[in-house]
Amino acid sequence: MFVRKKKNRSGTISVVVVDKSGGRFREIKKFGVAASVSEADALCERARQWVRRYGGQLELDFDGIDKTDDDIRYALSHVSKFLLNASQSILGRVYDSIGFGQIDDDVLRHLVIARVCEPQSKLATSAYLKSYFDEDVSHFRIYRYMDKLYSTQQEEVQRISVEHTRKILGGEIGLMFYDVTTLYFERAPGGEDDIRQSGFSKDGKTAEAQIVLGLLVSKDGYPLAYSIFNGSQYEGFTMIPVIDDFVRRFSLDDFVVVADSGLMSTKNIKLLRAAQYKYVIGARIKNESSDIKEWILSLPKDDKNTYEYVKQNGDRLIVSYSEKRARKDAHNRQKGVERLKKAFKSEKITKDKINRRGYNKFLEITKDVRVTISQDKIDEDARWDGLKGYITNTSLDAEDVISKYTGLWVVERAFRISKGNLEMRPIFHFTERRIEAHICICFMAYKVYKELQRVLPEYGIDMSVNRVLDIAKTIPTVYVDMPNGSKLKHTLFLTEEQRKIKPLLGEK
Repeated sequence: MFVRKKKNRSGTISVVVVDKSGGRFREIKKFGVAASVSEADALCERARQWVRRYGGQLELDFDGIDKTDDDIRYALSHVSKFLLNASQSILGRVYDSIGFGQIDDDVLRHLVIARVCEPQSKLATSAYLKSYFDEDVSHFRIYRYMDKLYSTQQEEVQRISVEHTRKILGGEIGLMFYDVTTLYFERAPGGEDDIRQSGFSKDGKTAEAQIVLGLLVSKDGYPLAYSIFNGSQYEGFTMIPVIDDFVRRFSLDDFVVVADSGLMSTKNIKLLRAAQYKYVIGARIKNESSDIKEWILSLPKDDKNTYEYVKQNGDRLIVSYSEKRARKDAHNRQKGVERLKKAFKSEKITKDKINRRGYNKFLEITKDVRVTISQDKIDEDARWDGLKGYITNTSLDAEDVISKYTGLWVVERAFRISKGNLEMRPIFHFTERRIEAHICICFMAYKVYKELQRVLPEYGIDMSVNRVLDIAKTIPTVYVDMPNGSKLKHTLFLTEEQRKIKPLLGEK
């Protein structure tokens, strides 16, 4: 592509841009007719600028001060594509920074990024990928892919996640937090099977089949590993197999397991000790022996004080007291009692309400199914207000033990993000392969979400992940067909908020 000056019979000079391809010359753009040499030189300079801009450059800058109205009109009249794909670009960069790009798999990449951007059914995801990212991934292809993902990528995904977590934590995992949740299914023909079964639902979906998901995360909530169990599995039986498998696969030897009291049984503690794992777990202080309970209730209730008791097996029982927790315990109990008074003001109980859950423990049920609220039981319960126990076999000081246990909120937050932002449930798949593939995709999506959350402060961006993605979804990218057959791409940052997240797309 070059600039040509043509002398006309009238003595004027025409300036045009000419392209030579296949041995033939073709006029691309006319820049006008000059009556003098100086005017012709000026037109030639404009033409050369146009060639530099459109002959090889692959980015447009509509804000540049040297752009002419003709340039902008040309660009706008030759737009071939208009996409809202900035969120794809941002998350794609994060996806690769984690190391998931090592898995040479475009479909997996699209499904993970779409799960973070706009979690939907697989049919709706296919339409979303086409409309916003111009990616052709049919839902039939997605379903076939999920059948393959079941047995090929899960191990590699967790390995990459662990390696990346080790890197950002300075080389060691250190703390490992474990917890479980339940994921329910939409009703479907066939009912229950080996994995979809009824059980205690943490979502209150007692009529739906479910699975149990065990999740292991590091300090600050970075996901390490997960396992799926059938929906009727007792959650206390899930922890040891997950930890044993994780330790074996990644050769860990210096870590502390942190878990809630709901996962602890005498058997689990024995297994942890037998494997020589260090642990910090919640204590069920009301279920301790009478001697220990008497010791606990005799402790001075001074705010933020901690006390220790060495158990027969060598474990340390640490008990703390908090005035704030005491007020909360009293408030919750009062609310529970008020609900009982309202529900049982007739002093009769129906069959569906005969259980020992929650504050029903304060009810005394006689043979004629008449109930009263026991003040003695209420008073006994009040003696435990503000007390919280922890069991550990480490040599950490009491404050450090409590601090590490308090970190369990990172697992709860992981479940909230996965169930809420990423819409991990309800699950609409009904074969074991697709169920496991769905969980794998959601696990990767949570890892990408957490990594974006981690790097935002490094870019000086004081926003939540959700806010950043909401803004990114409004940033347009235009593609312009150029005369030489190339395509120019330009992302438009039109508002101040859009410009704030510009660095996430690799833009200065």
